[in-house]
Amino acid sequence: MKTILLLPVLTLPALAEVPFQVAAETASIRFTPEGNGFVMEVNDPGNHAWMLQSTDNSSGWTNMATHRVFNGSLRIPVPRDGSRRLFRLNSDVAGQVSSSAANALILPGSPYNYANAALPAHLLTPQIQGQNNTPVTNPTTNAGAALGRVLFYDKRLSANQTVSCSSCHQAQHGFSDPRKFSVGFDGGLTDRNSMGLTNARYYLRENFFWDERAATLEDQVLMPIQNEVEMGMTLDLLVQRIDAEPFYDELFTAAFGTPEVNVTRISRALAQFVRSIVSGSSKYDLGVPTNFSNLTALENQGRQIFQGPAGGCAACHGSDNFVPGNAIFNNGLENPYVDKGLGEVTGLTSDEGFFKVSSLRNIELTAPYMHDGRFATLEQVVEFYNSGVVSHPNLSPQLRLPPGPPGSPPPQPRRLNLTAQQKTALVAFLKTLTDTSVTTHPKYSDPFRYQAQ
Repeated sequence: MKTILLLPVLTLPALAEVPFQVAAETASIRFTPEGNGFVMEVNDPGNHAWMLQSTDNSSGWTNMATHRVFNGSLRIPVPRDGSRRLFRLNSDVAGQVSSSAANALILPGSPYNYANAALPAHLLTPQIQGQNNTPVTNPTTNAGAALGRVLFYDKRLSANQTVSCSSCHQAQHGFSDPRKFSVGFDGGLTDRNSMGLTNARYYLRENFFWDERAATLEDQVLMPIQNEVEMGMTLDLLVQRIDAEPFYDELFTAAFGTPEVNVTRISRALAQFVRSIVSGSSKYDLGVPTNFSNLTALENQGRQIFQGPAGGCAACHGSDNFVPGNAIFNNGLENPYVDKGLGEVTGLTSDEGFFKVSSLRNIELTAPYMHDGRFATLEQVVEFYNSGVVSHPNLSPQLRLPPGPPGSPPPQPRRLNLTAQQKTALVAFLKTLTDTSVTTHPKYSDPFRYQAQ
């Protein structure tokens, strides 16, 4: 099917977005003046090839460059020459732009180091290594995580090619979503808040999702792809889509030795990339060797509250990774629980209200908080633990007075009774766990080219 859009170069201001059909997909284009020319901003979920053509009305159309959309959108700069020239984009292109990794992606000359992250000594201890959920069958490699990075940002993984894993796990937000509930491929909302991925590889229990329904990260990464709200795909269509894109031949060969695309390889690559998202350069980390002399008095006060009996936070967020041991927790958010958490999976009353506790690293960036995003700020979270924990039969021992196991007589919830200044200090300390080197490093960023070459 041939689709043409005529654009007079001297038309100002920029046109509104213009929709049109390409094959079975709806594409659109925006014509925007920029510098000494203009830009054709093409939104094309079908990832077609386009030929730019021009005419001065005195002769036929002149072919200019041919461009390929690789991940849903492309900016095509066009110089202005002062004439009343017309331009058009033609999707009826004989021969497409080469679908090579070099054309489609912005990759470094030498592979990024995903396999052996440079971590400080306090994150290389036996305790920390014991929290690592990397299976022996899927060690993180540079090529494997590089492939996983591309898949993580590729919108082909959703039914209508409009969302990717990164849509709900945004780097600038600690690989979470600033909305309470994420928007799926067809506009529907998820039923839980997106969990941040920083230091996801450090979790002794290995399970994933708030309710721990995925036994491993390798299982987890495939579930949103198949979810009817999130990405709406089948695994057969997933393999077909990825296998049909030639640039993936290079990436799968580098990662696994051959270009074969299958579900297992996709799962392993995505898991490798997620496990590579590791924090070790926060203000807290820089302070460990000097007994936190770099922290302010307020931050150090908050650290002492966090780690000491006044707050008791380390009981559920322990070690320098701020993750639990081999436990899942009911933190008394409500009674009864609207969302039963683990109890929804097992069907057991004794499991109601239990949710996974992830690392607090980059917690400043991952608002809103809790499985349902009910708290907008860290201040609200601290106040909840200070005065808002609700009595529940399954309330975890750390939040009971006196301490006792879940299922024992109805508990008295623990109250921290912190002063306003102490609560401010605790929030200040939590912000020392922020590590923007993770959220801004190119190796974790979107690798696709969105500017025509």
